[in-house]
Amino acid sequence: MSGKPVATPWLANIERFRRGEDDPASFLARCIDEIERRDGDVMAFVCTNLEQARADAQASAKRWREGAPLSPIDGMPIGVKDVIETRDMPTGMGSPLFDGWQSQRDSASVRALREAGAVIVGKTVTTEFAASEPGPTRNPWDIARTPGGSSSGSAAGVAAGFFSAGLGTQVIGSILRPASYCGVIGFKPTFGAINRGGSHDYMSQSSQGVIAATLADAWQVTKEVVDRTGGDPGHPGLDGPAQVPQAQKPKALVFLETGGWKDAGDAAKTSVLDARRHLEKSGIDILDRNTSVEVADLERYIEDAMAISFRVNAWESRWPLNTYRDRDETKLSAAMLKRAIEGEAMSIEDYRETLRQRAAARAAYEKLAQIAEGCISLSAAGCAPVGLRSTGNAAFVVTGSMLGVPAISLPVLSDEGLPLGLQLLGFDNRDADMFGVAGGLMDIMLGGARA
Repeated sequence: MSGKPVATPWLANIERFRRGEDDPASFLARCIDEIERRDGDVMAFVCTNLEQARADAQASAKRWREGAPLSPIDGMPIGVKDVIETRDMPTGMGSPLFDGWQSQRDSASVRALREAGAVIVGKTVTTEFAASEPGPTRNPWDIARTPGGSSSGSAAGVAAGFFSAGLGTQVIGSILRPASYCGVIGFKPTFGAINRGGSHDYMSQSSQGVIAATLADAWQVTKEVVDRTGGDPGHPGLDGPAQVPQAQKPKALVFLETGGWKDAGDAAKTSVLDARRHLEKSGIDILDRNTSVEVADLERYIEDAMAISFRVNAWESRWPLNTYRDRDETKLSAAMLKRAIEGEAMSIEDYRETLRQRAAARAAYEKLAQIAEGCISLSAAGCAPVGLRSTGNAAFVVTGSMLGVPAISLPVLSDEGLPLGLQLLGFDNRDADMFGVAGGLMDIMLGGARA
């Protein structure tokens, strides 16, 4: 089964809820219809709890009728990546080692979502331990293609209309790349902006984020979570207005090739360069490595972003991977065993040197805040590749993970008639500013038709 899927925005329906023309229970019923019609092909879910979801949606509908919703996302159907704990469903982490494992508690973000009235539809497929070994999920645009990873089910589920938003995590490219392949919004906030308590994504480049049908939905879900649970300990958490920041046309942007440019297909390069020219014609000044010393310096630092990030992850995965190997290494993929071996071969000084390299790249990036309001690049080397044994090339989106800055994939490009994201990078703890720029770019690229 292939064909253009239809994502299901939430906030665009709120006035209909208030007028009694629609309600969250009916909204969820339409989502469940899509699940029953398509998930046999898409395979976005590990498990669902539709009985509880229907009950929660009915309770939400009653609150809307009484004019007392708990928040703007009261009743919103949401999928939760299966590395994030839920009290009523297992958290298997994409590994047979944890098949059926249940903590019997909600993660910080899921607890916050429930307090805001959101409806948790189910747990969505992740790659093994949110790394590289794929799960069964297929791209709803073409089920012969990967949806990307590691937040595979969350991206595919949003694109297919199974829920309006999905929780994801990103340590390399696990939110933005699947969002690009599936044609939806992918938001990775500043490192630490969302509390990761109860989420098995503890590494120093990993951020929890949101995949959604629209910019407004992505912002609102994140904001409602952070307002109730904050960011990671010691971090200020996402800050900004109660609703999605107003669209702002930037004066200047940086165009980054990143280490991924050599891997990009001709059609993808043409698409993003056409977008660049369109933005320049709209009056935005765009700097690149040929016109700015600061950009040229940064490009040299981020050329090795993938290798640096892999070394960071290998060391930081020594535990718990060593304990998993002790338990039953036959249940670990070859890729995970390779990571474990690489981590154990590193010394603490190897790790410290890698952190020094990362810090130097971050210092070089911060200088760009003086000359531009953000950076643009591709979100992927092309449209979703055919086949399910790989989740695709993450060379473009690893940059934002290594730098720890907010990043968002905007579904405004195309390749072979399939979705391709335009990546926008912001600056540390200035996620709201990035959303304003993202709205401005979508208005320009889509002629004012953004949702």
